[in-house]
Amino acid sequence: MFNLKLFLFVLVLGAQLVAAAPCDIYASGGTPCVAAHSTTRALFNAYSGSLYQVQRGSDNTTTNIAPLSAGGVANAAAQDSFCAGTTCVISSIFDQTGRSNHLTQAPAGGATPGAGPDFLAAADGAPVTLNGQKVYGVFISPGTGYRNDKTNGIATGDAAEGLYAIFDGTHFNGGCCFDYGNAEVSANDTGPGHMEAIYFGTARAGAGAGSGPWVLADLEDGLFTGPNKSGSTASNPTITERFVTAILKGEPGNQWAIRGGNSQSGSLSTFYSGVRPNGYSPMSKEGAIILGIGGDNSDRSRGTFYEGVMTSGYPSDATENSVQANIVAAKYASIDDVSFVVSARA
Repeated sequence: MFNLKLFLFVLVLGAQLVAAAPCDIYASGGTPCVAAHSTTRALFNAYSGSLYQVQRGSDNTTTNIAPLSAGGVANAAAQDSFCAGTTCVISSIFDQTGRSNHLTQAPAGGATPGAGPDFLAAADGAPVTLNGQKVYGVFISPGTGYRNDKTNGIATGDAAEGLYAIFDGTHFNGGCCFDYGNAEVSANDTGPGHMEAIYFGTARAGAGAGSGPWVLADLEDGLFTGPNKSGSTASNPTITERFVTAILKGEPGNQWAIRGGNSQSGSLSTFYSGVRPNGYSPMSKEGAIILGIGGDNSDRSRGTFYEGVMTSGYPSDATENSVQANIVAAKYASIDDVSFVVSARA
């Protein structure tokens, strides 16, 4: 017999699951987002504030780009209109959590003494689509980087945290260091365990299977895919996907994990889960946030970032699996129309 009440309940439940964005999923798992950055979409289903800011070259004025609707994709048409006939850069990437953990132009650091601040990314350097609608990622070329050294709620010391990011799996190099995550507040190398950031590229030959690129962990004074500083790890594969989901998490008790998957389909794989390398437990995380650079502002890398978050607490695999399902449902895709693509610094 047809049960109308049950049918309606399933419909409502299904709508709630579809509506849940990554940070809603993390919150339901007891590990809320404390930083959420994206130039492509809202990472909370109720978020309608600004995603990022662009600055145009003709008069240095700025405008903020918001989602088309609450929980939706970025209004790329507003950027295109504002930047028509001139160049634009991404001057800020706003934190969607309300904690003001915004990313702005990175200052010089220990790896670049005497240098000025890093470059800002070309605003139209990384066009893609989400569910068929054009949006822009953050195209990082050598010398480009973003940072926030005065954060709110980001893990410090040996506190538990989780991170994920979506990267372009075809845009990378072996320079140090294309990172997203937790770093030193001084922009100087302060020793092992003072960072916990996702790295993508080929900076450490032999880190995983094949020739790379790989998803690795930048824990400062070393890139890791397991408990050892040298030697390859067959369980960490060379990335071949156009879009890659990269996950890193750590907690007290000498435990951390690194996971990854194809952002367009399928589930996550665990590349490593276990004890930290010698000298990295307990951790001494400092709580700054970096994008596209190393903790000491090493800025010789290249890569493309679309979205990422940092959490309070150590997310479960089940929570991360649900986030991956949301990412797949967002339908990241390449844009073949070369008229959208602009050259950026090589």
